[in-house]
Amino acid sequence: MTQAITTQTKASTAYFQALKCKECGAEYELKASNVCELCFGPLEVEYDYNALRLTVTRETIQAGPNSIWRYRPFLPVATDNVIDVGTGMTPLVRSHRLARRLGLNKLYIKNDAVNMPTLSFKDRVVSVALSRARELGFTTVSCASTGNLANSTAAIAAHAGLDCCVFIPADLEAGKIIGSLIYSPTLMAVKGNYDQVNRLCSEVANTHGWGFVNINLRPYYSEGSKTLGFEVAEQLGWELPDHVVAPLASGSLFTKIYKGFQEFIEVGLVENKKVRFSGAQAEGCSPIAQAFKEGRDFIKPVKPNTIAKSLAIGNPADGIYAVELAQKTGGNIESVNDAEIIDGIKLLAETEGIFTETAGGTTVAVLKKLVEAGKIDPDETTVIYITGNGLKTQEAIQGYVGEPLTIDAKLDSFERALERSRTLDRLEWQQVLV
Repeated sequence: MTQAITTQTKASTAYFQALKCKECGAEYELKASNVCELCFGPLEVEYDYNALRLTVTRETIQAGPNSIWRYRPFLPVATDNVIDVGTGMTPLVRSHRLARRLGLNKLYIKNDAVNMPTLSFKDRVVSVALSRARELGFTTVSCASTGNLANSTAAIAAHAGLDCCVFIPADLEAGKIIGSLIYSPTLMAVKGNYDQVNRLCSEVANTHGWGFVNINLRPYYSEGSKTLGFEVAEQLGWELPDHVVAPLASGSLFTKIYKGFQEFIEVGLVENKKVRFSGAQAEGCSPIAQAFKEGRDFIKPVKPNTIAKSLAIGNPADGIYAVELAQKTGGNIESVNDAEIIDGIKLLAETEGIFTETAGGTTVAVLKKLVEAGKIDPDETTVIYITGNGLKTQEAIQGYVGEPLTIDAKLDSFERALERSRTLDRLEWQQVLV
């Protein structure tokens, strides 16, 4: 597995200009780099918003493909040769039963549990990262992952004909391991947690010169999450919501949704509006929530211990930026325990027919917690982000969803089982009422 980096020539339709340090503002060429050489701050893609304002309209966006690439002018890809596997434009579901259960009037669910091709929001960031990787001349791509990113990188690399080697913690759920192996990448299961995997990958990136989507390609990769902001604005009729609740792992998704909203405001696609941002973490890995609650301007790394493995990043790269965003928008960052996460998964499934993985269960549980604490106005237009599919993390709820009623192939056996089922349902409701 080898690769070479070639000189990139920007097409006339590319609007990204430079990589800029979020801390000191130093600018760099559009290469494979993610850290400022002066202050070691993270690099972010800068755009020519004046040119975008003169070029992009609601009509030009709506005339584009039914995928994230309808927003291509806002993404860091220089040519029309993008990797489009139908990623994006997932449903924005108006919630009725969950909203009624929680006492909310305007609740929406952005459902990336059905995103293509691997059923998580990671397909967005990987489509962008690999499109840019190919422009930069990489032929081998890789990632450090808690599962979903490995699935997505392996799948989209296979589609694009790129060599792929992905790294995961060895204790991941079977669905996520198989969900990577099926695409025939080289899969490295590392004995350690995600933060240890990530450190190893940084060494590999420096040694082998591969394109790691969430390391040396991270500035481009993270821009893909903006499409979750773009789509919600468009699906709400070119309006912004009042409140967003999203899961927090590295913190990147959270901050990029905000950036997407701000870019649409900047170029005149939506009216300026303050949107509150609230984040959701699992108690067993909640360094961002802890920093928010304690009013700290730094993150204390933790050792993950939670069923929400897709959120189990103990030293989140964008954690402090997530804290700042929640503070400045009047939002909150809360954490919930594993039992509450399981209840969140079940609550979303039984009210809206959406089976989410543990990250989504965390988001629903935190939404419930915020409502009960009076931190969400019932009349706010609230959007929660469901970022992955429950079929990938079935182990988390095994033993908590009941068992099938096994019957003989006879009517009387069915009737006895049906009555037993109804009796059990009545007993459960009585317990709830008590």
